[in-house]
Amino acid sequence: MRFDFPLLLAAGLAAIAVSQAHAAGYPLTVESCNRQVTFQRAPQRAVSHDINMTEMMVALGLQNRMAGYTGISAWNKLNAPLKQALGKLPELAGDYPSSEALLARNADFFFAGWDYGMRVGGPVTPASLAPLGIQVYELSESCAHVMKRPAASLADVYRDIGNLGRIFDVEPRAQKVIADMRAKVDGVAARVAMRKATPSVFVYDSGEDRPFSAGRLAMPDALIQAAGGRNILGDVNASWTRVDWETVVARNPQAIVVVDYGKVTAQQKIAFLKKHPALNKMAAVRANRFIVLPYDSATPGIANADAITTLARALHPEAFAK
Repeated sequence: MRFDFPLLLAAGLAAIAVSQAHAAGYPLTVESCNRQVTFQRAPQRAVSHDINMTEMMVALGLQNRMAGYTGISAWNKLNAPLKQALGKLPELAGDYPSSEALLARNADFFFAGWDYGMRVGGPVTPASLAPLGIQVYELSESCAHVMKRPAASLADVYRDIGNLGRIFDVEPRAQKVIADMRAKVDGVAARVAMRKATPSVFVYDSGEDRPFSAGRLAMPDALIQAAGGRNILGDVNASWTRVDWETVVARNPQAIVVVDYGKVTAQQKIAFLKKHPALNKMAAVRANRFIVLPYDSATPGIANADAITTLARALHPEAFAK
């Protein structure tokens, strides 16, 4: 099940037409990871990285204040509703952008994250872009790569949407998006509250020699918990990380979340698990209990609320029988 992007798109397009009748109290300072970022006015030439962050911008109706986006086509992430919403906005880089690509579009704002468009010690960071007049807001979940922080939570997503609302002076729209997400999450919580079991879940992003998965600092941990499940790597104090197959087999997950994106399809990933002589003995594989989530559902963003519904329906079908 995908989030209701067409409705969000319609609301976002309507928001574009709303005049900025009042200022949001600039200069405005927001916290981004371990930094304080001050905005003298709302950005006018913003660039977002990756599909999840681009969808947040679109849900807030900010296309008319965007110079472009990055990091989607190289991993086959673009979906039809988002493509329509972006219209003629250009993709400045299929994967990680260069500072030159941002400067070429006269960007004044970059919404990205660590390992979501920026790398520690890489050429594009808040520190490297600041002298170029490009301010950066960092995806909260990704801050685990540059500072100590608690486990990922939906509060991270709500915080990012709320901060974008403040930065771009569209707070009412941001609060509406947050409220809609909360209502869906609360609805799932009510359904699974009386569950008799908490199924164990493994997140399979990619990799054959060693799987790339989600520890407690990555968003799927929070999504699985909200859906009434337990991440088998919930005790691993890491974000998205590589683990050994031996660890996964020993923990014998009852369900497997397959993240669908990139050149290797979800069905190809499932086929690999079914054919592997050690992996196909896991309970989830024997039961054919695979839950496919698009990339934007598994990473922080507005698709998370519907991702929780998808997970809960798969983990607790009895709770949705009526």
